[in-house]
Amino acid sequence: MKDTFLNIEKNRRTIYALGKNVELSNDEIENLVKDAIKEAPTAFNNQSTRAIVLFGAKHDEFWDIVVNRLHDEVPNEEVYAKTVSKIDSFKAAFGTVLFFTDTDIVKSFEENVPLYADNFYDWSEQGIGIANYAFWLALTDNNLGASLQHYNPIVDELVADAFDVPANWRLRSQMPFGSIEAAAGDKDYIQDDERFRVLGK
Repeated sequence: MKDTFLNIEKNRRTIYALGKNVELSNDEIENLVKDAIKEAPTAFNNQSTRAIVLFGAKHDEFWDIVVNRLHDEVPNEEVYAKTVSKIDSFKAAFGTVLFFTDTDIVKSFEENVPLYADNFYDWSEQGIGIANYAFWLALTDNNLGASLQHYNPIVDELVADAFDVPANWRLRSQMPFGSIEAAAGDKDYIQDDERFRVLGK
């Protein structure tokens, strides 16, 4: 049995200590994003996932938007200081990918395939999750780290204004990525008998 893919999965971890010591070029990372999303399956092959790749000043700008917006959400300055520290760890990364769902695509399939209309939103969420994972594994295969963040929807309008995001693109997740400056801790697993059932073996 081949286990190359499983080994990449096992090496993929949420990395918070990210840096800018990246050997891949911006173009190579851009191609990783594009290929990961293009090859990730979507319901009816509707290809509803969209992405904006942020490098350099644009990457910094996004996390500045987030940290400034969060100031209105936290109860006091002590909590905000911790929030700033957390966001600074994302800003220290090499870049960020913003993942979106094209809601026009979802609506068109709801209208044109009415038998499954109630499913297309859920399926679009599955599609974007697979795209997130595919890019994350591609990063892992290239010895880069990442984490998956969700500061939507509170930053959606600000992000749309800052990066000229089409109105039909709905922000679903953000993935800062970069060099792995400190390894993740040990990962715990629940017992297999709580998680899996094998029948007819």
